[in-house]
Order: sequence, then C-alpha cells, then structure tokens
Amino acid sequence: MMMNGQKKAAAEVAVQLPESKMVAGSMSGPFGGASGGGAAAGLRPFGRKAEVMNVLLRVLCMVTSVAAVSFMVTSQQSSTVSIYGFTLPIQSKWSFSHSFEYLVGVSAAVAAHSLLQLLISISRLLRKSPGIPSRSHAWLVFAGDQVFAYAMISAGAAASGVTNLNRTGIRHTALPNFCKPLRSFCDHVAVSIFFTFFSCFLLAASAVQEVVWLSRSKC
Repeated sequence: MMMNGQKKAAAEVAVQLPESKMVAGSMSGPFGGASGGGAAAGLRPFGRKAEVMNVLLRVLCMVTSVAAVSFMVTSQQSSTVSIYGFTLPIQSKWSFSHSFEYLVGVSAAVAAHSLLQLLISISRLLRKSPGIPSRSHAWLVFAGDQVFAYAMISAGAAASGVTNLNRTGIRHTALPNFCKPLRSFCDHVAVSIFFTFFSCFLLAASAVQEVVWLSRSKC
C-alpha cells in the first residue's frame, strides 16, 4: 500500500513538473519579453537602418537650409532700368524685402534645429543606444519638425510672391520686369527658394518617420 502510494505520488510529481516548467517558460516568454525588452523594441522598431536614414535626413536638411541662407544673403546687384525713356539706376538687395529676411531667419533656425538633432542622433548611434529614447522625446521632435516645416512653407511662399512680382512687374503701370536687368539677383533668390521648399520636404519626411515610429512603439 505504501509503495503504491509513493509510486503514485512520484508519478504525479513527474507529471506536474513539466507543466510548471511550461508555465514558467510561457511567463518568461511573451510576457517577460514584452516587459523586459518591450521598451527597447518599441523605441527601435526599424533597427539601425532607420536610425541611419534619420541621420541622413538631418544632414540633408541642414545642408539645404544653409544653402538657402547662403544664396539669399548673397543676392544683391546694381543695374539700370528704363522707365518712360528715362534710364534710372536701381539696386536690389535681399535685406530690402521683409519676405526675404523672413526666409533667412526661418532657414537659419531650421539649420540650427537640424544640427542639434543630428548631433543627438549621431551620439546615440555611436553609443549603440536607441535613436529615440522615449515617446515624449519622439513627440517633441515631431512637433519641432512640424512647426519648422510649416514655417518653411510660409517663408518660401512669401518669397515666391515677391520674386514673381519682380519677374512680371505690375500690369497697366510702367513698372518693368526687374529680373531682366537684375538677372543675377533673381537667380540667387530662385535657388534660395528652391532649397527652402526642399528643406520643407525633408522635414516632412522626418515627421512621417517619427509618426511611424510612434505607431509601432510599445512604451
């Protein structure tokens, strides 16, 4: 009787032990993995390739913003124009227009923002830490990219309006096409506006990447 009882108890233990191991394994598997490594997986849903792409976007955005500033601040020229048969000297400079000054200010701010984010991304990439450490940080960067993207759109649109007026003149008046005698000035402004809109596109691409990042993060 006692021998049969011991064998039965041993059989029950032998049956129960694998079940307890299986439960422990399941607890340390999906649940333990989600709690232990969920933060790192949520902050790095795409791996190193996405972080390198983010660094490249920041580099390009900084370069295009600096180019927009450089071409605008170097846009100045002196020439002559004929109005009603009179030849008048004219001089054009970027600082004569508030729209051009606004473009320079916004582009410089975007260049500084891109440089700051670039330094942060490179430092985290070299330390092999997540490029975005938390959701709050991701939301902050996303908001900054959005604000600067809209500011670049407004600056480019305002500068485009002034440039279009310089090229077409005003109808039914003697105001001529100033871009004919001031071709170098208008070309510099046009290139600056192009880089401004390109910087806006790069900021929008960074914002989209951050939205996808946030949608796939778990913390």
